[in-house]
Amino acid sequence: MTSIMERNKKGLNTLAFGLGILLVGGMIQAAGWLKGDKLVFPGVGEILQAFVRMLGEERTWKQIGTTLIHLAEALAAAAVIGTALGLAQGKSSFVRALLKPLMTLLRSIPMIVMTVIIMVLTKYDRVPLIASALMLIPLISEATAEGLRRIEPELMDVYRMNSGFTLRVLFSVYLPLMAGYLKQAYINAVGMGIKLAVTTEYLVQARDSLGKAVYSSAYFNEYAEIYAYALIMILLAVLVSAVPEAIKRIIRKG
Repeated sequence: MTSIMERNKKGLNTLAFGLGILLVGGMIQAAGWLKGDKLVFPGVGEILQAFVRMLGEERTWKQIGTTLIHLAEALAAAAVIGTALGLAQGKSSFVRALLKPLMTLLRSIPMIVMTVIIMVLTKYDRVPLIASALMLIPLISEATAEGLRRIEPELMDVYRMNSGFTLRVLFSVYLPLMAGYLKQAYINAVGMGIKLAVTTEYLVQARDSLGKAVYSSAYFNEYAEIYAYALIMILLAVLVSAVPEAIKRIIRKG
């Protein structure tokens, strides 16, 4: 009974997602009618045609691969640094107060400013990694700190008395207890990370990337391709966000 309900729920969510994409397409179509500019707001059919054509081209998959590499690197760096800082913030109010100005700065600084600063300090090919990771660190650190603070104090005291804080305790006790917070932070980080990676790729003209492809399409007024690239990015965010759940299912079956 439960499995049937879960399947029905997943089916409804998939239907809702598909209807959401159609809604966005309808809004673009309506904007084209209101504005009277079919160049900037092409028809849904034209966008889908560009989308299908691009998926059949080798260069598109190369661009997707480059952007996914930038995203994976940024997520990995942000996860390690953000989790470490979050644990420190969750365990110490002094550290939390000490790092609050830095976290506020990273969370509120405009992406364009961050990118320009990093472009001056390092090589262009490293900008998507560094800029994206820095912007994602506060998201992960805050989720980790909040998750740690929400663990019952009695449990914390028991683990401290028995074995103290070790890597084994971290991975077998603390992180599983914070799983809900970390999962949501991961989903948010993936969505934001793709936007950050593509934006930085656009600004630094990263070779064979989605950001560079969007720039080229805008330069040649290929707006149908721009919307098609946006659709590709949405699908990437959905697929990458589902990776942890897929891994969990595989482990359970194994």
